[in-house]
Amino acid sequence: MGKQNLEIDLIYLWVDGNDPQWMAKKIAITGKSNDNSETNNKGRYFNNDELKYSLRSAEQNVPWIRQIYIVTDNQKPEWLNTDHPKIKVIDHKDILPPEALPCFNSSVIEYFLYKIPGLSEHFLFSNDDMFFNHKLSPDFFFTKEGLPIVRLKKKLFGRWHNDVKMAVGKELGHYARMLMDSAVLVNEKFGKYYSGVPHHNIDAYRKSDYKEAVESVFIEQVKKSQGNHVRTFGDLHRSAFSYYVLAIGHAVVKYVKRKESSRILVSRHNFKKYIESYHPKLFCLNDDQKVSDKNREAVKPFLETHFPVKSAFEK
Repeated sequence: MGKQNLEIDLIYLWVDGNDPQWMAKKIAITGKSNDNSETNNKGRYFNNDELKYSLRSAEQNVPWIRQIYIVTDNQKPEWLNTDHPKIKVIDHKDILPPEALPCFNSSVIEYFLYKIPGLSEHFLFSNDDMFFNHKLSPDFFFTKEGLPIVRLKKKLFGRWHNDVKMAVGKELGHYARMLMDSAVLVNEKFGKYYSGVPHHNIDAYRKSDYKEAVESVFIEQVKKSQGNHVRTFGDLHRSAFSYYVLAIGHAVVKYVKRKESSRILVSRHNFKKYIESYHPKLFCLNDDQKVSDKNREAVKPFLETHFPVKSAFEK
């Protein structure tokens, strides 16, 4: 693997939206609990113990990870072995600016990941519903020169146009609009337009580039968004950081198919059948506003069957 003796850390965001104290704090700030909107639906905060199984997948398939950071809002999973030397729980207040707190907006939390004390230069970022499904080596995520591999899907936004509906043929939802805004912003700043959509899975970064993106390149957009306690139209999304490092030659792009990285919709897909059909190296069990409680009931039994071996990260 050439020069690739890298120290690589893994970061998760985690929230227990079932916690009444957390919900009371959210209602006090936002005036409402969860609803069925794209930006504030139950699936954004619901705890189905996915993190337990993602950690099992990490121990099994990427044992070379140096440190695992779990970023939370004064919470921790009751099953988590916090005495394990690889595990560190990071509270929002340790990395977010005061004006961002309390924060229920994952986009804003993500801006400040590089401030985690002791974080390695090379790191992976994952949500708790993302899983390592095969044994993978560091060169799956970084080149031999240590550059991040940015995975995009060839689901194109098409030509950029001021009229988004004209550009893509339909109104975009909140998440899709953030992605397109990122691509447009990088095009405006660097004259390079990336129409591929991020794979919505585990991503690779370098801390120095991430810091530069937040503190310099996109500082105006970060400052504008960081006071938004919940997801808001116009928020800067971290996909801009990936498009940025591609534009300046600090990363390489790889266009992926389902067998490499799959986004499995909890509302629609048969998880077992999907995995058996594509055998993806990475997969995400995506919970959104279309998911019912009945859909969610299928998640934990599937994960328990798929990752049955208890990890050292559990009590």
